[in-house]
This record gives sequence, C-alpha cells and structure tokens, in this order.
Amino acid sequence: MSGGDPEMMVPEEGLEGAQPGRSGPGSGAGHPPLVDPLAWRRAEADLAPELARAAMALGRFDGALAMLDGTGLRPGVLSRLAIRETETLLWVAGTPLPAEDLGRDMMEARANSDPEALRAGRWAVRRLQGRGRLQDLRDFLALQAAPDLLADLPWRGRATGAEFDAAETAFRARQAEAEMLHPLTRAAFGEVLWRLSDLSPEGDVIEPACWAARAMAGACEHAGFVPFGTARRGLRLAGGAPAQRLAAWYGAIATGAREARTELARLAAWQAQALRMTARIKGANPARVIAALVATPLVTPAMVAETAEVSRDTAERLLARLAGMDLVRETTGASRFRLWTARL
Repeated sequence: MSGGDPEMMVPEEGLEGAQPGRSGPGSGAGHPPLVDPLAWRRAEADLAPELARAAMALGRFDGALAMLDGTGLRPGVLSRLAIRETETLLWVAGTPLPAEDLGRDMMEARANSDPEALRAGRWAVRRLQGRGRLQDLRDFLALQAAPDLLADLPWRGRATGAEFDAAETAFRARQAEAEMLHPLTRAAFGEVLWRLSDLSPEGDVIEPACWAARAMAGACEHAGFVPFGTARRGLRLAGGAPAQRLAAWYGAIATGAREARTELARLAAWQAQALRMTARIKGANPARVIAALVATPLVTPAMVAETAEVSRDTAERLLARLAGMDLVRETTGASRFRLWTARL
C-alpha cells in the first residue's frame, strides 16, 4: 500500500469480503461494499434495533458518569476503564500485558514486561484518556516529537511526510462521504478505512481502535471514549460484509457500556464499604485516603499523601490499616517503591 496514492488498496486477507477499490472522494458507485458508505447505510437501516440498543446502553453509561460529578469517582472509573480497555487491545494485537504491569509502567515503576507492548499500551491509555487531537492525526498518533524522541516512536511501517498527509487526506475524504451515518456506524466504517490505509503500520489494530473509541464518544458529555471491554475480543473475529461487522460492533458497544457501568458500581460500592469500615477511626484522614484510592487506579504512599493532604507517615499507616481490613492490596510485592490499589 502507498500512503501517497489516493488509492486505498484492500488486502486480500485480514479484512474479508473486500476487493481493491478507490477510497478518494466521490459517490459510492463502483466501490466494493466494505468501503462504500451506501452499503454501510443500508446495513445500518437493517440493524436499526441493534443500533438503538447500543446507543441506549452508551447513553445510560454516560448518564451514570454524570451522577459522579464532584465525588472523585469519575476520573477513577475512566482511568481504570482506559487501562482495562488497553489490556484487551494488547491481547487482540498479540502482545498480552497484564493491566497491573501496564499500570505500574504508567507510574514509571519497574515491570518485567515486553517493552514494545508497554510502549503501545502507554500510548493507548493516554489516547483513551484524551491526549491527542482527532482533528490532527499527527498529533493523535504522537508523530510530532522532538528528533531525539523519534527512535521511541512507531514510525516504521507507516507512511511519512507527504505520503502520510496524502493518506490522511484520502481517509478524511472517504469519511466525509459517510456523514449520513450514525456516529457509532461512522466510527466502525472509519476503523475499517484506517486499517486499509498507511496511517498505521500494516496489521496494527490498536491505533485505529483507539481512534474509533474516541470518535464515537464525541456526542457524550462525560465519557471520553466508548469502552468495548471483553467484547473487543469478539470483534477480532467479526469480518465479512458491513452488516455482519455492524451487528458485532453494535453488540460490542452495548456489552462494553454495561460492563463499564458494572465497574462504576463496583468502585462506588467499594468506596461506601471502605467509609463504613473506617468510620470508627477518628478524623477526616481515612476518608481522604479512600478518595485518593478511588480517583487513581494505582497509588504510591507519596501520591496518597499529596492528594489526601496528609503526611507520608500517615498515608503509609492508613494504607497498611486498609490492607489489614482487606480493602486494599499492594501490587509489587516489594518492600520499597510500593504501589497500592483498591481491592474491588
């Protein structure tokens, strides 16, 4: 494939049912179904009930997030979901990495894991948390770094320079043809288009998936991305015509939104339980430490001390006491540079 050419050639394997075709501006006539917006529009109409269920589930998740304003729960939920979503994406990409290893790496703690998986995971978590502008794909992909950082970025295997600009122009032109589609459908269409372009290295699934997750959340008030959760693994096997892909896509959105609401409820229940169990401890410090654990998936005693506005000794003492109550656990197994998380 060539990013400098407005042709987006569809590979013979990996995206079933596609045939070579142009992806530049123009009508859908003559395009193979997989890259024809009109074919996706027909599939969307046939799957109207499934689309409605997916949109309703997403709306309920966004509404549940709205109820958390000011409690510290919302950023904690979204951070946890971003890490869990990235864990599943890494599994789909064939570079599995436990969520705790990824969390430790995000905290700049040591983890004996695949450096490439850590790099990809770090990028994905930050994008799902909102870094990078969708309107500028170089910025979204973190391709505008200082020269001394280029060795750490995934340049190899993707178009660069003018060829990247041409690939982005072709991608946006075809997306513009799909404006009649529902945002959830348009993101599915866009993810397929992305994978057929030179915007990412061939075979990469993480970058287009993160773009689609962010793009779908554009109409949400509080959710910065749409989580698929465990349903992401099933999408890996969904191929064929637009109708088959969309059926799996809508189902995954509904499942992911329900799982996300469950995670939200678990975190809220943990906070309530922790407050009840520590009610006999004098002062406001226990509640402050609990709030710090809610707001961040992994914390050090120093982070707790800063967030809760307590001394380092108080933070360590209360973390140990919460561990004795089976409310938190230490994730490193080390005696120094320890990391703690709520035991949900």
